[in-house]
Amino acid sequence: MSVRLKPSSADDLLHQVFGVPVRGLYTAAVSPDASPALSRALELRSFLALAEEQVARVRDRVHEAMAADRDMDELSAEDLRMDAQWLEAALDARDGYRAALDDLLRTMPPPGQRTRAVRTAQPTLATVLPPTAPAPNGAGAARARRL
Repeated sequence: MSVRLKPSSADDLLHQVFGVPVRGLYTAAVSPDASPALSRALELRSFLALAEEQVARVRDRVHEAMAADRDMDELSAEDLRMDAQWLEAALDARDGYRAALDDLLRTMPPPGQRTRAVRTAQPTLATVLPPTAPAPNGAGAARARRL
C-alpha cells in the first residue's frame, strides 16, 4: 500500500491547516505553485504514517503472543524483549516525526501566502584615500635598460 493511502494521526490536522484532504494535498504538492512547507509537511506525514504502521504491527504481534487462548509454552521472553525494543524505537520515531510536523505547521507562513525573496539594500563602502604629496616626476615611468 502506498504511503499516501496509509492513515496517520496527523491527517485531520493537515486537512484543517491546508483545507484539503490528504489525498488532495499530495496532488497539490506536485504543482509548480506548491509551497515548500506543504512538501515538507507531506514528507513528514509519510514518515509518520510508516512509523505508526510499525507501532501497530509490534502492538498486534505482542497482543497475539499474549492472547488468553494462546499456549503458554509458546511464550518467549526473548521475543517479547525484542518486541519491546522495536516498539520503543518505533514510538521514538513516531514522536519525533509528530513533533517535527507540529513545529513546521506552527512556524510556516499561512497557506495561500506566497513567500517572497527579501531584497536588502547592499551597503556601498566608499573608500577615500588620505591626501598625499604629489608624486615625483617620472614616478611610475619605466627605466630605460642599460646595455
